[in-house]
Amino acid sequence: MWWSCPYTRRIEMDAIRTLNTLQTNASYLEQVKRERGDPQLQLEAMRGFLERSGLKVEDLDQLNIIHVTGTKGKGSTCAFTERILRNYGLKTGFYSSPHLVQVRERIRINGQPISKELFSKYFWQVYNRLEETKDPGHASMPAYFRFLTIMAFHVFLQEKVDLAVVEVGIGGAYDCTNIIRKPIVCGVSSLGIDHTSILGDTIEKIAWQKGGIFKPGVPAFTVPQPERPLEVLRERARESPCPLYLCPDLDAFEEDDKALQLGLAGEHQRSNATLALQLSRAWLQQQGYQGTGELKPAAELLGKRPVPLAPAFRPSGSMVQGLQDTEWLGRTQVLQHGPVTWFIDGAHTTSSVQACVRWFRQAALNEEKPVDGSEVRVLLFNATGDRDTAALLKLLLPCRFDYAVFCPNITEVSAVGNADQQNFNVTLENILTRCLESQKKWNRLMEEKVGQDLWLSPTMQVEGVGGLLKPDPLRGSLLFVPSSERPLNSNSLVFPCISHALQWITQGRDPHFQAPATKGLHLHPVAGSGAVLLKEAAAIRVLVTGSLHLVGGVLKLLDQSLSQ
Repeated sequence: MWWSCPYTRRIEMDAIRTLNTLQTNASYLEQVKRERGDPQLQLEAMRGFLERSGLKVEDLDQLNIIHVTGTKGKGSTCAFTERILRNYGLKTGFYSSPHLVQVRERIRINGQPISKELFSKYFWQVYNRLEETKDPGHASMPAYFRFLTIMAFHVFLQEKVDLAVVEVGIGGAYDCTNIIRKPIVCGVSSLGIDHTSILGDTIEKIAWQKGGIFKPGVPAFTVPQPERPLEVLRERARESPCPLYLCPDLDAFEEDDKALQLGLAGEHQRSNATLALQLSRAWLQQQGYQGTGELKPAAELLGKRPVPLAPAFRPSGSMVQGLQDTEWLGRTQVLQHGPVTWFIDGAHTTSSVQACVRWFRQAALNEEKPVDGSEVRVLLFNATGDRDTAALLKLLLPCRFDYAVFCPNITEVSAVGNADQQNFNVTLENILTRCLESQKKWNRLMEEKVGQDLWLSPTMQVEGVGGLLKPDPLRGSLLFVPSSERPLNSNSLVFPCISHALQWITQGRDPHFQAPATKGLHLHPVAGSGAVLLKEAAAIRVLVTGSLHLVGGVLKLLDQSLSQ
């Protein structure tokens, strides 16, 4: 067979490495910052790249697109929506970002990442067309995210999907997915503060950006929002003009107090599910499909509101099953690996971390308690970009972690053979410095808690001896720093990569994680005493959060099948 496995992988890796030369997300964000004063300039540039690749904007009308934006929950909303519509026998396309383990995850057909063969085929088709049509007077190639967006459109058109669920990258008005002219329906998930250097430093400015995906005459739905950003969305809908509806609570869709079962855990997923129900039903109605759910009486739901409340309906069997079967890696995910339970959630904004804390505390509460009561809780955290790390860490304090572990979003100190997660826009020194800064912020928060909370066990504290772990990128080891440079009572550690962090956390007790031999590991009292407790604890609960890229690296190491 021409496509032998090693050959297929080599061709795919060549494509991924070439893709990485088109800049990673950090450079794309800088590009957006430069161009944000003129959104038309950005959209015109994107249209130009699309045409050079062999498509016109009008061609995208054939894709029957559902366009979704928001600050938190837009990926989960898209996942719910795609799964519901797939249950109707439709061939679905799904474009999302970022990827967790492999870049192919961003472009899905019928819920599955496109194959290595298809990825390589369409990558080189698009890349070569763009290479052949370079214009010396303009940017010769689109940036990483723009390229993948163009490639996704090619894949969906060539593979003849019945519909495409498209998740906005950042914002909406200036996002490169906003070259879509005629989506079937649009959605806005929960709004919050994120990407402030690009979208603005107030929730009203962010709402203005998100409302930029509204199109004339195209119905749009949103979930309950704070009053001021909801008013901004309403104004954006008037400008378009388009009908905007507010989704009722999921309770309105449930019969006889029988809760709808969701495939994604967490109370916050209920608002994502109700948005997905409205988007799915609107799409099915627009396309003339039957069995879209009988409307419930409007009188009990409608009232005087700035944004009219969308009527609730009785979900069809396909909808109910779709909500239950939805899977979305890295979001409120629990992995039970022997005595180690992994709680994985890529929360990275204030509001999403708050939701993550509520989920973790409830999920950990539901776990079976060790007979001898010996349970150790560990936080594995990293944050990137312009996020307020101190604010995020403060929200995590109620989880009562025994240890906090910080590491960069790289699986190994050496990134060789890990092209899917390479980032050429940050140095190892920069990301390690960010981890040490996060550790210092955590230590200060912990110092404030000492003496106030009984859960800070004296046996877990290191009084005046030892030091913190400082990564040595050259040796891939942990260097000892005197205690004079370390705040007291700081049960925190920094590792140079995810693999080393997991090795310390698991202490060989996770049957799914095969730890590599680490040389030159210089332990200090916190690491040493922690290792003893982790080896002897009946249960280890680990929350991984702060970054989807961190989550992706952890999943890559804990579930080898994701890399196949």
